Amino acid sequence: MKLRAIILKAYRFRHRNKGARQIKMTLENQYQIVFNLKRIRRIMKKFSILCPIRKANPYRRMAKATKEHRTCPNLLQRQFKQGVAGKVLLTDITYLTYRYGKRAYLSTIKDAETNEILAYEVSDKITLDIAINTLQKLKLKHRHLTKDAIIHSDQGVHYTNPKFQKMVKKMKLGQSMSRRGNCWDNARQESFFGHFKDETRINICETLDEFRQEIKDYIIYYNHYRGQWNLNKLPPAKYRQQLIQVA
Repeated sequence: MKLRAIILKAYRFRHRNKGARQIKMTLENQYQIVFNLKRIRRIMKKFSILCPIRKANPYRRMAKATKEHRTCPNLLQRQFKQGVAGKVLLTDITYLTYRYGKRAYLSTIKDAETNEILAYEVSDKITLDIAINTLQKLKLKHRHLTKDAIIHSDQGVHYTNPKFQKMVKKMKLGQSMSRRGNCWDNARQESFFGHFKDETRINICETLDEFRQEIKDYIIYYNHYRGQWNLNKLPPAKYRQQLIQVA
């Protein structure tokens, strides 16, 4: 029972249910306890501690760009990891459903090197404002961006819009876009949304304010507490600090 209690403590840390890898990293980062992955999985199986299951995202953008919209070349060519924080920025929008079938939208900008969410915007409308406001928040925070920073997206109507592209240039960012219909070019940004949908409790949020608070709480958890296997098992913010110290 003691082993079960230890695993459950990590499983429920910050009220976010986790899979075996997350439990391992949480035990190491938060409690300085080292367990083998196989051992964790064995204990989880024995006591029926279930891992969150990634849900498919049925969302497809329906809007088509008008003639004034312009796409940009794929400057990155999937070279997302360049060893520098604040250089490659990924942005995307997803829809989310909360209680009583209410729908809202989440726009994020993520650092591809550290996986840290640098800026985000929540709205009950999927207008251009959601993308513009996310950029404005990035500008206000301006988290360690390099002089040659590039923002990468799909070819969604928000990112091909002249107003969005004008703001990108004003911020002195380069702009890159995935090839149309190629999900792998933007898979790194989509992965955050997958984890978010698995690990949040948005289904119990009754109002947009509650929904926004849950998103805020999760992003704090994701950036500062949720270890990631490919970041030396560190949370994104701590990994960024490590990169800065090494540089």
